[in-house]
Amino acid sequence: MIKLLHFADAHIDIANYGAHDPHTGLPLRVMDFLKSLDTIVDTAIEERVDLVIFAGDAYKDRSPAPTFQREWGRRIMRLSRAKIPTILLTGNHDIAPSQQRAHAIQEFDTLEVPYVHVVYKPTLLGPNEIDGLPVQVLAIPWITRSGVASLLENTHADEKDPNKIIENAIANLIQTAIQALNTDLPAILAAHASISGAIFGNEQTIKLGRDVLLPPGLVRNPNFDYVAMGHIHRFQDLNSGGQPPVVYPGSIERVDFGEVREEKGFVIAEVSKGETHYTWRKLAIRPFLDLTVTLEKDDPVREKLLAALPEEEAMRDAIVRLNIFYPSDMEAQIDEGALREKALLAFDFHTSRHPRSDIRARLGESSETERKTPEELLRMYWTSVHEDPLEQEALIELAQQILSGEADEAEN
Repeated sequence: MIKLLHFADAHIDIANYGAHDPHTGLPLRVMDFLKSLDTIVDTAIEERVDLVIFAGDAYKDRSPAPTFQREWGRRIMRLSRAKIPTILLTGNHDIAPSQQRAHAIQEFDTLEVPYVHVVYKPTLLGPNEIDGLPVQVLAIPWITRSGVASLLENTHADEKDPNKIIENAIANLIQTAIQALNTDLPAILAAHASISGAIFGNEQTIKLGRDVLLPPGLVRNPNFDYVAMGHIHRFQDLNSGGQPPVVYPGSIERVDFGEVREEKGFVIAEVSKGETHYTWRKLAIRPFLDLTVTLEKDDPVREKLLAALPEEEAMRDAIVRLNIFYPSDMEAQIDEGALREKALLAFDFHTSRHPRSDIRARLGESSETERKTPEELLRMYWTSVHEDPLEQEALIELAQQILSGEADEAEN
């Protein structure tokens, strides 16, 4: 039996709320992520796990600041000093599109850190590669379109869709690796990828976008005893009650309000040949409060807005968003200062304003709008309703995928 700790999607350098800590110089929000990471490392050491698998996305992008690399490195080095074999997969946020550029966790490979094994291309690891541990791990990091060439030997040459090419290549790789497995040892599949039918952190079923989609039947193969996934931020088991468990542990902290209703955690699993049991461990994370108020004509604006916020103590150390829907001519009556004063104990407070108005008047005459592309019209609309600029970019990307027909292709 192998005792495994499985986590993913650390994204430790996300600092989209709050200020900086005056003592460390780190963003306070980054310290939240590091606190969760410390809990994970502490658990691995205190409970003497045999193996740690990190299923990708250490950072928010492929070029982390040296300070964040230092903090990630400190935690991983604790696992190394404890002599716990640790497998680090590169995720889509860790790698550059070009195969020639270094990835974000390259230093552990370059320096040959003891007990730390970085996987940046599909690899079957056996006891000889995992410090003598009696287990085998088929590790599949995020695969880019530029990096798929080495996997193309057995794929369909007439396939045109790059994602389908990658999917076919991964399917062939997994099927080939299964033939090479030692049937006497437990086998783990670890991957940073999307599985068809999984649920995003914002509750949206995966059927859109540019992700490579793995068929559920491919990863539920009984030749594997546990499937350690990363990439999707919501905890879920896509083979609940069956063997092998196919588990996304979720991210280790809430990234934004799209994950407001989700708890965060990691997995401890006891992996044996033919039978695996696991528990999902909940992490103590910072609370998010997402509040909504709708103003109508003749409402006492200040009083109604203040009443929409809970008592001051209930907002202590929380990240708070107040969504305000209102007639556009009431804009000047919204007292942001009074709201911030009541939310003084919050870790972070901001409003998201949604004025109601005649959108056509905002867009201009029809002769003007007829010359604009759907993307331009959508951007004008979202600007007119004060949609957050970062959310606008995510919505535009999704709209482009729908308009280009990628959504239909992904579903088929």
